[in-house]
Amino acid sequence: MNSIRHILHVHIAEFEIALARLSSPDLRGRPVAVAPIHAARSLIISASREARMEGVFKGMSIHRAKAVCPGLTLIEPDPETAEKAFRAVGHVASFYTPLREPAGLGHIYLDMTGTERLWGRARDAAFRIGREIGIKTGLFANVGVACNKTVSNIASRIRSNEAVMDVEYGTEADFLAPLRASTLPGIGFARSRLLENELDIKCIGQIAALDPLSLTCLFGRDARVIHQRARGIDPTPVTPPVMSPMVREEISFEQDTNDIRILSRCLHKLVETCSRHMRDRAIRPGSASVRIRYSDRVEASRRCRLPRHGFSSLDLYPPIEIIFQKAFTRRVRIRYMELVFRGLRPENGQLCLFNDQESNGNKTAAINAIDRIRHRYGEEAIRFGRSIPGNEAL
Repeated sequence: MNSIRHILHVHIAEFEIALARLSSPDLRGRPVAVAPIHAARSLIISASREARMEGVFKGMSIHRAKAVCPGLTLIEPDPETAEKAFRAVGHVASFYTPLREPAGLGHIYLDMTGTERLWGRARDAAFRIGREIGIKTGLFANVGVACNKTVSNIASRIRSNEAVMDVEYGTEADFLAPLRASTLPGIGFARSRLLENELDIKCIGQIAALDPLSLTCLFGRDARVIHQRARGIDPTPVTPPVMSPMVREEISFEQDTNDIRILSRCLHKLVETCSRHMRDRAIRPGSASVRIRYSDRVEASRRCRLPRHGFSSLDLYPPIEIIFQKAFTRRVRIRYMELVFRGLRPENGQLCLFNDQESNGNKTAAINAIDRIRHRYGEEAIRFGRSIPGNEAL
């Protein structure tokens, strides 16, 4: 039985910048960076290769980046477009294997072990996947092929004339040895400077030549893992994301607003819609989160645990209103709002010991009556006063 794994790492460099260059070809070959332009003291989120060569890096302030690179072009982050494009890339990959692990925008691990009869050698499959991504999305993807995630990740980042870098089994250590120490996952720029200053280590092969104990003083509990990676060893499996059940509603405002009355009304309507969906499915939530996106594309989110008793909008709105107020801390207008309920569990019908049972029964009967009316006559047949314009104070 063949125990050699075939792991692919699909790497689309500077994903959001690559997307921007599709719609604006004049950005190609120029230094470009992603940053919230209108936010005070905003930082660079990502930078193109041309910008990095000029000294611009992730986390640098906009003012500093402009001083270092006067010709720098700044673009606003666009999470909606980026997520949609990345889903399209993931859809292409899903056709080849169900074992896929997204690792951030523009990064996907694929386990192609055992698929040779369908797609041929892993190298050939990598060429097909990269070509299909280019045809369907217009994005250029580098693909690394190796027997583990670490080596395939590094291989996909090596600049070469071909879109696919295949590291043959048994040559992992030789492939990694001459590369800079900062290339190894878990090292980074700061740790590589520490290695160079303390131990005069500049490349991965020098790390592999040391024993793990020598690295413990620098990396602590990470020393063993880093030493294994330097030798081309990584047993980590490709793990598909676990989709936890949730109930979700969102709203994108036609006009950005910071009017608290409008925002409260819309928030209550989101809570009301979600609570009805959960009652229809006889489930109750354990936690909730609110996410807002301002007009300058800066996001804020807060989460809270929910009381065990009651799952009508009357029970759920008060704690959600609190976390919304904690998230809404700026005077900037809001463009988008999302409400998510997680930790869903079946409704067991247990009543709270310290609640007024008569009052609780009356409220439940009223909510059930409202649900019956809506099922028969439609969502807008009956509404809470708080979700009607002009009645936000009710």
